[in-house]
Amino acid sequence: MNNFFKRALSGIVFVSVLIFSILYSKIFFIVLFFILMMFCLYEFKKMIQLKSIFPYLIGTLLFIFGNILGVEDIPRKMIFDYVGLSLFLTIFITFASILFAKKEEVISHLGKIFLSIIYIVVPFTLIVKIPFLNADFNYVNTTILGVFLLIWTNDSFAYLVGKNFGKHKLLPRISPNKTVEGFIGGMIFTFILSIILAQQFTTTLSLIQWIVIAGIVSVFGVLGDLIESMFKRQAGVKDSSNFIPGHGGFLDRFDSVIFAAPFIFIYLQFVQ
Repeated sequence: MNNFFKRALSGIVFVSVLIFSILYSKIFFIVLFFILMMFCLYEFKKMIQLKSIFPYLIGTLLFIFGNILGVEDIPRKMIFDYVGLSLFLTIFITFASILFAKKEEVISHLGKIFLSIIYIVVPFTLIVKIPFLNADFNYVNTTILGVFLLIWTNDSFAYLVGKNFGKHKLLPRISPNKTVEGFIGGMIFTFILSIILAQQFTTTLSLIQWIVIAGIVSVFGVLGDLIESMFKRQAGVKDSSNFIPGHGGFLDRFDSVIFAAPFIFIYLQFVQ
């Protein structure tokens, strides 16, 4: 199987599973994104050469603490009493373990741990919260589907336009292949799709709100891509891993989402 068909097949499987999780079940959706977060954490830890289990522990507790509220059957008091306490203790143990481990570069090690949390865990936690902003997963799950469609459109057309018409480099020091023409092309097609989504999707979002989300995706999605490219350049690797045949790693597929999602969540908090 040549690389094109391998890339196409793995891409179809990846997108199908993602869309199925969004439309089928909120529990499946939460579990899938928790697993994806763990894969991305693994790849990022390897990239920055961090050997520690604490990003997994803190990440798990933050994810549970942030998203378990979407599951109505679990009492909120239990969440705040037990998960909150566990999160505090885990962070405390993280500091204590560095102290007794006698590591020479304490600040650097702690910095890598909390960079992993900020860069991977927080965005994934907020991604999963987006469908629950109106406390009704079945009603607003098309919002998160629309977000992913916008991101995929932006990435795809930025690549196609940049490859065929790109002449001016966007940020050659970090990513030599990205062009200004590609950025503009991706943004235009993302705006076009946002207009279509506003007409076709049954959500509480208006046309203007979909257009604003498209703008957030276009700008911050590209920034997320460039930031991951910066980390990969520092690490001297082409892809974050080879877990997805023809596509690299999970972090390579979610770099745009990771940076755009928090800003989309903040925006939706104001308009919903």
